[in-house]
Amino acid sequence: MDKLLIKGGKTLAGTVDISGAKNAALPELCAALLTAEPVTLENVPRLQDVATMLKLIRNMGVTAERVEGSSGAVLVNAGGLSSPEAPYELVKTMRASVLALGPLLARFGEATVSLPGGCAIGSRPVDQHIKGMQAMGADIVVEHGYMIAKLPVGPNGQRGRLKGCSITTDMVTVTGTENFMMAASLAEGETILENAAQEPEIGDLAEMLIKMGAKIEGHGTSRISIQGVERLHGCTHQVVADRIETGTFLCAVAAAGGDVVLRHGRADHLDAVIEKLRDAGAVITAGDGFIRVQAQGRMQAQSFRTTEYPGFPTDMQAQFMALNAIAEGASKVTETIFENRFMHVNEMVRLGANIQIDGKFAILEGVEKLSGATVMATDLRASASLVIAGLVAEGETLIDRIYHLDRGYDQMEAKLRGIGADIERIKS
Repeated sequence: MDKLLIKGGKTLAGTVDISGAKNAALPELCAALLTAEPVTLENVPRLQDVATMLKLIRNMGVTAERVEGSSGAVLVNAGGLSSPEAPYELVKTMRASVLALGPLLARFGEATVSLPGGCAIGSRPVDQHIKGMQAMGADIVVEHGYMIAKLPVGPNGQRGRLKGCSITTDMVTVTGTENFMMAASLAEGETILENAAQEPEIGDLAEMLIKMGAKIEGHGTSRISIQGVERLHGCTHQVVADRIETGTFLCAVAAAGGDVVLRHGRADHLDAVIEKLRDAGAVITAGDGFIRVQAQGRMQAQSFRTTEYPGFPTDMQAQFMALNAIAEGASKVTETIFENRFMHVNEMVRLGANIQIDGKFAILEGVEKLSGATVMATDLRASASLVIAGLVAEGETLIDRIYHLDRGYDQMEAKLRGIGADIERIKS
């Protein structure tokens, strides 16, 4: 099992290229299942979750290959899709596999998708997905760990189409919004999504679907309307830059100090995080296709509360907590999205952080320095927070179980080395 060895205390300077967003690439690979024509996705990050999704759709009979010599292009052709099934062996490692449900059901009238696995950060039920597809006319049963979805067979012996309807979810759900939007693109009539997620990745998926011929309005708001069409076609689409990778590097520079330009970073996708970083003392400037962060000396601790976009993202909570751990003053972090998202705290305490947990609250008293130690990653964003803590800790920090990190960060240690960090991967 690979590990990361970090020798802390280095300031960071230079340029980092931000990769395409994992949380956009995964649904967009599934969106390619909606058509028999070729789809080219550009700027697809090289991540374990992406490799798993490619393996999943190949298992269905889809051709999906990276384009040699390109900057992250993947060519997907679902014309030969022969098995509308997502088996447990692949789904168990990544809950985003549930995104295959909508496209398969919309195009083929049936789908068999295993109940998903993935992160250990808390309960993320699929009941909202099931209720939405049922509202669109699908018969769905859950048995032997699988969601088995089918549309009624018509007089011609063929399965019919999903029916447009109004869907109001009990909670804001990103993957639910994506699944419904993809399914509704081939449904009969109009579908209205109320209480829709507003994340930039939703908008990016909508723009891809529109290129494929879908009729979608309102993406980026809580009310999305989709007018179903009979057929979608191929397209070329560039995956939006990863706002969480961007935010992670912003926090790393704020904690370690330095002057770094993040190419392709989108400041307009990180308003809540950037505002807190500026309040902490970082100087952040942005333009078309870049963000520059400058930080000197100790930052000021900032309290924050995670919430749905455009609020402070839960996916940035652990990384900002690493900054607060060595910032000046006390702070309170409130986690409202996932119940198990403080699992990194015990590992940070091993490094010398002063953090107390009380239910959904974390109370931090900033310390002047952390001390290197051996720690263990528990989930994707926890891994990133431990990397940031290791960058500022005195001595050596050894991070175990970094396969979590590889699920969501494209060559993180290489990018950090490129801006001056002393970090290396130790192969097991």
